[in-house]
Amino acid sequence: MEFRIADTFTTSLARLTGDEQKAAKTTAFDLQVDPAGNGMSVHKLDRAKDQNFWSVRVSRDIRLIIHKTAGSLLLCYVDHHDKAYQWAERRKLEVHPTTGAAQLVEIRERVEEVLVPKYVDDSRLTKPQKLKLFTKYSDAQLLAYGVPQEWLADVKAADEDSLLELAGHLPGEAAEALLELATGGTPVLPEVAGMGTDPFLHPDAQRRFRVMSDMDELARALEYPWDKWTVFLHPAQRQLVERDYNGAARVSGSAGTGKTVVALHRAVHLARKDEDARVLLSTFSDTLANALRGNLYRLIWNTPKLGERMDVTAMDAIGIRLYSAEFGKPAFAGRDEIATLLTTAARDANGLKANAAFLLSEWKDVVDAWQIDGWEAYRDAKRLGRKTRLPETQRALYWQVFAKVKQQLKQAGKITVAEMFAKLAEVMPNRKHPIFDYIVVDEAQDIGTQQLRFLVAIVGDRANALFFAGDLGQRIFQTPFSWKSLGVDVRGRSRTLNINYRTSHQIRSQADRLLGPEVSDVDGNVESRKGAVSVFNGPEPIICSYADAEKESQAVGIWLQQCTTGGVLPHEVGVFVRSESELPRAQAAVKAAGLQERVLGKEMATEEGFVSITIMHLAKGMEFRVVAVMACDDEIIPSQLRIDTAADEVELTEIYNTERHLLYVACTRARDQLHVSAVKPESEFLQDLLKK
Repeated sequence: MEFRIADTFTTSLARLTGDEQKAAKTTAFDLQVDPAGNGMSVHKLDRAKDQNFWSVRVSRDIRLIIHKTAGSLLLCYVDHHDKAYQWAERRKLEVHPTTGAAQLVEIRERVEEVLVPKYVDDSRLTKPQKLKLFTKYSDAQLLAYGVPQEWLADVKAADEDSLLELAGHLPGEAAEALLELATGGTPVLPEVAGMGTDPFLHPDAQRRFRVMSDMDELARALEYPWDKWTVFLHPAQRQLVERDYNGAARVSGSAGTGKTVVALHRAVHLARKDEDARVLLSTFSDTLANALRGNLYRLIWNTPKLGERMDVTAMDAIGIRLYSAEFGKPAFAGRDEIATLLTTAARDANGLKANAAFLLSEWKDVVDAWQIDGWEAYRDAKRLGRKTRLPETQRALYWQVFAKVKQQLKQAGKITVAEMFAKLAEVMPNRKHPIFDYIVVDEAQDIGTQQLRFLVAIVGDRANALFFAGDLGQRIFQTPFSWKSLGVDVRGRSRTLNINYRTSHQIRSQADRLLGPEVSDVDGNVESRKGAVSVFNGPEPIICSYADAEKESQAVGIWLQQCTTGGVLPHEVGVFVRSESELPRAQAAVKAAGLQERVLGKEMATEEGFVSITIMHLAKGMEFRVVAVMACDDEIIPSQLRIDTAADEVELTEIYNTERHLLYVACTRARDQLHVSAVKPESEFLQDLLKK
């Protein structure tokens, strides 16, 4: 007998309390050992339309719903008694008449039209009818996308207001296809299964149902929520993963659209396609690299030898490792040390009246970023994006300062991170065999100038060698620069993902107000947010400001308490603040809710039973059902400390942009509920969030 588990089971399991989950998992293990359920309380659901639905008692109030036939047992759902029965009574397992895929279909409830006598002519009050989204598609076309037969009329009647509500009633593959059609895309048509083919072997079915071959595999399925498995892709995502590119390629999309999943699968695809290839999967921080490593393990657990040819490492970490092998362990000069050297050198330069902030900015964004090593190079530097004009005579004075600092660093045996990558870029092409054949970079919007040079030096311009995933709207660390000038041109090989799987429609649409409808890079590549759509609804975000920090913490505490009383587990809650200075306000809110908290460090490891608190800069890669973003006061975000260091108008604009991106990142870590708060006067960004 085939023992299978449905995504609806793991989703419902995640909503239970810790003790309820343990009991449900124990029952699932018992059923795998003995599918007949001997010694267990198992009975048929007489009121269910599908006569193969059975109920299994987990505890006094928890029931597990299974679908059982002679050759198959499917774990479908688990919940409290009444809710579990109601779920089963509204579902049936069937084979789609066109695609041949197995589907759990919600039964269409027949609602008879009720005629109400009309006493007043209200024709002038009638609102204009909204455009029906799918009337131009035939029944055959909609069926080909996996829409169940009995839902065709509802799909034909759907407009932009009812689409999300309708999508929640349809099988996932059908809902995703409709959302893509509604946003101007052309979904890939699902395969059509041949006669006699097992409907559970269809690719669409394999995304929803998984065969559990042994106890270990079932344990893994129950340990990780379904959406953390990242095993099966949406067809549009699979196209990007498996396509051949004749140069560098990039996939973009707003938070929650699955860019990281695509990057992960792309790396695995390249390793499987070329049996001798070494693949680097990298990102900008150790924290995110650790998360990628965990997801990779879940993806290739049954082919572990594949992992021997895959290196999942943060960009700086791989740089240090290779630099140590080539030149010895590097000694880095930190930002504060360089700032002190610059200030001292400027004081000693005759005739130079230098702003310390401008000096550091010029060093970071021009001299160090582009590794300028001589006066002529600095004199002729285009200074991309810098609007502070420097006459040649003044540049000469500045170069005296920069040259002196470079010499002092050399004498001290210290380098910058940018210099490390520049030196590696010089030696990598000299290797007889490249250290990596393919490189995939996640969160590519925060890659640095010399890091990009380093990557190009390893793989050159070979087909499929470079693949990037990122979102310009989440750029919070790097100043923009031209990729094309370094030989990386993604024009024509850049695609945008529009369907958001992680964040509710209400949270996503409100967070998007922090950004423009389009974001473009220096080379003119445009990322549009106009067609973005979420696959599920949720409560409207709460955005409030308070008289003082104590009142804010008390109010957020009450909200957190309401969330946890409603079934949200403590580890499913995240609280973000702009910097470490505001952490006490977050801790006070969690305490007011009567909950325990953990302040996360760079390892970002959440702990069951504890609310996670951290700063916004560490939010990347995190996801919580419930998020509170606190202390969004004026002068905290955007940071007044950063504003005061702006060297010119362009840098001030850049600071405002990255601070907006930072708040956007924090808000989009929320799946279902979001609370954004401040002490008056609140940040101007909160007003942007509230704009319609």
